[in-house]
Amino acid sequence: MKGKVTILGSGTSQGVPVIACSCEVCSSNNPKDNRSRSSILIQVENENYVIDSGPDFRSQMLREKVKSLRGVIFTHEHKDHVAGLDDVRAFNHLESRPMEVYCTERVEEALKREFHYIFSENRYPGIPRVELFRIDNDLIELRNNLVLKPINVLHYKMHVKGFRFGDFTYITDAKKIANEEAEKVIGTKTLVINALHRSEHLSHFNLEQALEFIEQVAPDRAYLTHISHLFGKHDDVEVELPENVFLAYDGLSIDFQY
Repeated sequence: MKGKVTILGSGTSQGVPVIACSCEVCSSNNPKDNRSRSSILIQVENENYVIDSGPDFRSQMLREKVKSLRGVIFTHEHKDHVAGLDDVRAFNHLESRPMEVYCTERVEEALKREFHYIFSENRYPGIPRVELFRIDNDLIELRNNLVLKPINVLHYKMHVKGFRFGDFTYITDAKKIANEEAEKVIGTKTLVINALHRSEHLSHFNLEQALEFIEQVAPDRAYLTHISHLFGKHDDVEVELPENVFLAYDGLSIDFQY
C-alpha cells in the first residue's frame, strides 16, 4: 500500500530564522531556509499521524490543512518535540475522540510533568484528551496496517526512538546508532536523518557523520533534517551533497510503500 510523508518541520530546536539573528541564512528570502521545529506527518488512506508535536505544531497543522489526526508518536521528551501537545484539543473537539499518544515510559513521565493538567483527576473543561500507548522495542501496529519498527539511537546520553515504516525511515536527534540498530534501516528506500551543521556536535550528527551513516545503510535517497542556521543556505548546501542526498525542507512531501 502507498502512503505519504510530509516534512512538517526541518529545523533544530531554535528553528530558522533564529530570534534576533541577522546571519545570511536567517535573512534569506528563500522559503526553504525557513525551518520550523522537526516533525513529520504520515498519511495512510484516511488516517493521519504525526511524529513529534513541537512548539510549531499549531502552525504546521494549519499550513498543511490537516483536518483529522489519529495519533501523535514521540521520539523523545525534549521541548522542541513535545511542546505542542496542548493543541491536539482542536482535534478532540472536531473528532469527538481522545488523541492516541505513543511514547516510552520516560517520555510519558515527562508529559505528565509538562502537561500535568491533561492527566489530572479533576479535569478542567476544554483540556486535551489523550489515550496513552507504551512504546518499547516491539512493533507499533497502527491503523490501515501501518506498522512502525522502533530504532534506538543515542542523543548524547538520552535514548531516542527513530522509526521505520515500510520502505521509509525517520531518525532525528541521533549522535550514535549501534550497528544492530542500523541493520533495521537496511533496505530502506527513503531515509530522513538529522544533520545539525558541519561542525562536530555533542548530541547530533554533523554533515560528515550523517553522510557516513547514509553510506552505511545505502538508501535509494536520503534527506537531512533538524538543520541549524549554521549549516548554510539551502541552495548552497544542496549543490555540495551526493546525488542521492538532499536537504529536507518544510512542506516537502515524499511517497512511501508499506
